[in-house]
Amino acid sequence: MADSSPRAAHLDLRLVHSFTVVAEHRHFGRAAEALHTTQPSLSRQIRRLEQQLGARLLDRSPRGTALTEAGQVFLPFAENLLRSAAQAATRTRAAAHPTRITVGYTLNLIVTPAVGALRDQRPDADVRALHLPWDQPRAALLGRRVDAVVTRLPLRTEGLRVTVLYDEPRVLVVPVGHRLAGRESVTLDDIADEPLPRASDPDWNAFWRIDPRPGGRPAPDGPLIETVEDKTELVATGQAVAIVPAGEHLDRMRPGLTAVPLAGVEPSHVVLATRADDRSRLVAAFRRLAETHLSGCR
Repeated sequence: MADSSPRAAHLDLRLVHSFTVVAEHRHFGRAAEALHTTQPSLSRQIRRLEQQLGARLLDRSPRGTALTEAGQVFLPFAENLLRSAAQAATRTRAAAHPTRITVGYTLNLIVTPAVGALRDQRPDADVRALHLPWDQPRAALLGRRVDAVVTRLPLRTEGLRVTVLYDEPRVLVVPVGHRLAGRESVTLDDIADEPLPRASDPDWNAFWRIDPRPGGRPAPDGPLIETVEDKTELVATGQAVAIVPAGEHLDRMRPGLTAVPLAGVEPSHVVLATRADDRSRLVAAFRRLAETHLSGCR
């Protein structure tokens, strides 16, 4: 249970800062110089802090100043408290008056109309776009490399705010000489025994391999891949077929491939993802513009 006593509620950060400076210099005179104050004033500040905490933090002697046992315990907490306060102030100011936003996007997804509109709306802001590998959107968001991402599901959504922008049909990509090439459409029954590439992400496998299949049968095993280029190479050399969103354009990226509509499966979903706790006005503005300008980028 959190301490709601007056001592905990009224801890003065200015006094905490003064204590950390004395702890750093281990000398009231030098600490007073660093703080641009006088030794008597600094002594009064430390006494007030000790009264708030109910513990003596420093011992003064002719040889200098030393931390008491209580002071040694309090020092790392004091430093963390000041760091947290500085971060809170910085992030709050950034949310109230943001000046920079980085928009991520993955393979063959277009963010230009929304990015351009935001630049027009906010000429004072630094609006950037950054291409991300297919498996990096969540890590890039939580690691603050980007502030918003336009990508495709599946995507782990814990800690994120996710908005569907539009849907794309799923298609089967095969070599032009494949038995299914040229069909008007194919079904899962048509590829019941065709190997499909695998990824290390089980959610990706479930959606893009449709694994398991309706009825519980596992999808045919296929080679493990890490990149879209690896997937394209496997299909081009006849080692696998691949289920992809119609907008991924593997058949345009590599001669000798063709895409066939895949019937009877739900479409791929193109989404905008942001951090759930992000209150930035720039992020909110980009979300509105993405919903307006990107929903037609099929």
